[in-house]
Amino acid sequence: MNIFHDFEQRMHTAVDALKSKGVLPATASSAGLTVEPPRDANHGDISTNAAMVLAKGAGMKPVDLARAFAEHFTGAEGIEKVEIAGPGFINFTLSHAYWPKVLRAALQEEAFGRGVPHGAKINVEYVSANPTGPMHVGHCRGAVFGDALCNLLAFAGYDVTREYYVNDAGAQVDVLARSAYLRYREALGEDIGEIPSGLYPGDYLKPVGKSLAKKFGHDILNMPETQWLPLVRETAIKAMMREIKGDLKALNIEHDVFFSERKLTSRASDKVGETIAQLRRDSLVYEGRLEPPKGKTPEDWEDREQLLFKATDFGDDVDRPLVKSDGSYTYFAGDMAYHRDKIRRGFMDMINVFGADHGGYVKRMQAAVKALSGGKATLDVKIIQMVKLMRGGEPVKMSKRSGSFVTLSEVVEEAGVGPVRFMMLFRKNDAPLEFDFAKVKEQSRDNAVFYVQYAHARCCSVLRGAAELALRLDASPAALATTALDKLTDAAEVTLMKRIAQFPRLVEQAAQAHEPHRVAFYLYDLAGDFHGLWNRGKESPDLRFIVENDATVTAARLALVMATSRVIALGLGVLGVEAAKEMR
Repeated sequence: MNIFHDFEQRMHTAVDALKSKGVLPATASSAGLTVEPPRDANHGDISTNAAMVLAKGAGMKPVDLARAFAEHFTGAEGIEKVEIAGPGFINFTLSHAYWPKVLRAALQEEAFGRGVPHGAKINVEYVSANPTGPMHVGHCRGAVFGDALCNLLAFAGYDVTREYYVNDAGAQVDVLARSAYLRYREALGEDIGEIPSGLYPGDYLKPVGKSLAKKFGHDILNMPETQWLPLVRETAIKAMMREIKGDLKALNIEHDVFFSERKLTSRASDKVGETIAQLRRDSLVYEGRLEPPKGKTPEDWEDREQLLFKATDFGDDVDRPLVKSDGSYTYFAGDMAYHRDKIRRGFMDMINVFGADHGGYVKRMQAAVKALSGGKATLDVKIIQMVKLMRGGEPVKMSKRSGSFVTLSEVVEEAGVGPVRFMMLFRKNDAPLEFDFAKVKEQSRDNAVFYVQYAHARCCSVLRGAAELALRLDASPAALATTALDKLTDAAEVTLMKRIAQFPRLVEQAAQAHEPHRVAFYLYDLAGDFHGLWNRGKESPDLRFIVENDATVTAARLALVMATSRVIALGLGVLGVEAAKEMR
C-alpha cells in the first residue's frame, strides 16, 4: 500500500468531480499534479499542488481552486483536516483511523513496498576494475553501491542486468603479464631482485608465477616476449578475474554478465570498426584538428588532423578522437563500441558506476549513447567518491599484500560484510566517505549499522518474549493484521506507523533517482522511531509492548513491532545486509 498513490488517485477522482460540477472545464489536464509529504511535518501528512497545476486552465486563482478541493474533501474518509498553504498548496492531515490500514498492509503484503514488475530493462555496469591486481577499498564502495542499486531497482520492479566490463586489452594487461612473468622466473628459482619501476610489485602475483611455472615449466623461459606475452597474459588475467570474483563473492556480489573488452577488437569481429562505420554513415565524424586543451595537456591529445566524433553536437565540451596516430583505436572509441553493443542487446536505459577519477568522462559517454541510439537511449553515470580508511581517527594506508593499498578482502575480513555494505551506503555516493574500523565496532547510535540491526534484534526479542509468556495470542502476521489496531494511540506509536507508511514511496523515489543511500537513511530514522518507543516503554509501564492483563492492546503493539521488523528486514535486504535477530 502506497498512501501517496492512494491520494494521487483520490485527487484525480476529485478533479473529475469538480469537472462534473462545472468548477473545472472538461478539458482541464492534471498533468504535473504531485502528491508528496509536506516539507514541514507540522503542515500535515500529504501535500498536493493540484490547485496550482489546474488553476490557469480553469481561469481561477490557485487559492480559490484550492478551496473548492478542500470543500470536496471535507468529511472524506481518513481525512481529519484540510488546509490551504502558501500560493495554493493543499495539505491533508490524516485521521488516526487511517494509519492502521497501512499497518495491516505491511503485515499482509509479503513484500510490502515492492514494485509491480513492469518489464523495463535496465543495465547497470559497476566495478569493472582492471584485472591487474586485487580490489581495493575504493572498488569496494563502487561494488557495494552498484549491487545495492541493482537490488533496489529489482525490488522496485525493473528487469535488471548486472554487468562487469573486463578491461582485458591494452597496455595495462601487458604490464600485468610482464609482472607475472617476473614472478614466474622467481618461481623457477631465479633471484629477481627488486621489482623494476613500472611493474606491479605486490606479493599477490607470486601465486600466479607459481601456476605459470607449474603449467609451462621451463618451456617459455627462453621464448621471445612476442611469444610468451600472450600466453602469460591470458593466464594472469584469468587468475586476477578469479580473485576479483572471489572478493566480490565475499561481499555477496555476483554479476550476470562479464563483458570482455577483447571481444570488441577480435579478429573475428571488429566491433569498434563497425561502430566507426555507423558514425560515418550517420555523418557524425569528420577529419579535423583539436585546439590545444587548457591547462595540463592530456596524454591522448595529438596536434594533428584526425578522425573526430561530433561529441559537441550531443552536449560534450569538445569533439573526441577515435583513432590514434599509430592507427589503433582510442580508449573512447572502444567505449563507444561497448555501449553500442549494449544498445543492440536491447538496453535503452543504462547506468554506469564510475570512480571519482572518471568524472571528466561522463559527458562524452552520454554524448556517445545519444548519438549511437538516435537519442532513444539514456545513460546515467553515478560517480563514487574516494574512501578514506581510518582506525580510531588515524589514517590506514598500507597493505602487506598489495604493497601500496588496503585490499577489499582485508576490509571485509576485519569489519564484516554487513557493516562494510551498510556504511559504504550511509553517505551519498558523490560525497567523500571516511570508514573507521573502530566506529563500525561501536555499539552506539553513532554506528548506524549497529543502530539499525539492534532495532531489528529488539523487535525479534519482543516477539520471542510474547511467545515465551504463552499469552495465547496468534502472533502470525495475518492474525495480527486483524487485531484492534485502533488501540495504537500514543504519539510515538503513531509516529512509527507514519514512518512505516513512507517505505513504499521511499523505494519508488530512491529507485527513480538511482540513490540506494536513501534506503539506509530511512532505516536509520525508522530505527530511531522504534528505539524511541522502546525507551518510552521502559519509562512508562503502560506503554510496554506486552501488557499481560490486556491481550487486545498487546496484540496491537505486537502488530506494530512485527510490521517494523518486516520493513527493516526488507530495507536491509535491498542493501544486501543481514537483519540480525540477536546482537552479539
